[in-house]
Amino acid sequence: MVANNAQKLSLLCIAASPRRGGNTDRLLNEAVAGAASKGAMVKHITLNDLEIAPCQHCDGCIQTGGICAIADDMQWLLADLREFDRFILASPVFFMGVTAQAKAMIDRCQALWVIKYIFKLPVGLKKDIARKGAFISVGGRSHDKMFEGSIATVKSWYHALDAEYAGEVLVKGIDHFNDIDKNHSALREAFALGQRIVS
Repeated sequence: MVANNAQKLSLLCIAASPRRGGNTDRLLNEAVAGAASKGAMVKHITLNDLEIAPCQHCDGCIQTGGICAIADDMQWLLADLREFDRFILASPVFFMGVTAQAKAMIDRCQALWVIKYIFKLPVGLKKDIARKGAFISVGGRSHDKMFEGSIATVKSWYHALDAEYAGEVLVKGIDHFNDIDKNHSALREAFALGQRIVS
């Protein structure tokens, strides 16, 4: 089912770049502005500011019914990932994949995978809203397969969240700080992505 038009959608925007105010952040900020222009309730978090340990594959989440055994910031983030309706992850390309900050967060979502596949329960807490996610990324190189590794990871993550992969903004040849400011079309695409994901 789709959301009632009268209901304000919630969007969780996740900044995964370790560099503040750079190209990835600028694109995500445009997406946030686009979503806000449509009346969405937006929460913006920066993974580098959080304490998120890597998954230990301890199977604690199986023993606890889908609750991660590691007590850090991922506890409340897992709750947000169940509560929110829409998601945008923004990560630059690091060695053909997402950043370590993004990958640590994604791997800790094993607890949500357990809820979905072991306990056969819905991950999203709102039964009447179809969940959707999008991806924003930049990379310094320009070859055709630069984003393939990141997209595969992000799509797998959204599948575990019960969220449809519903859009992306991928920009090649962006290497120096604030190079994206010269790419007005990419900034417009990010703003439009933010509008579209909450429409």
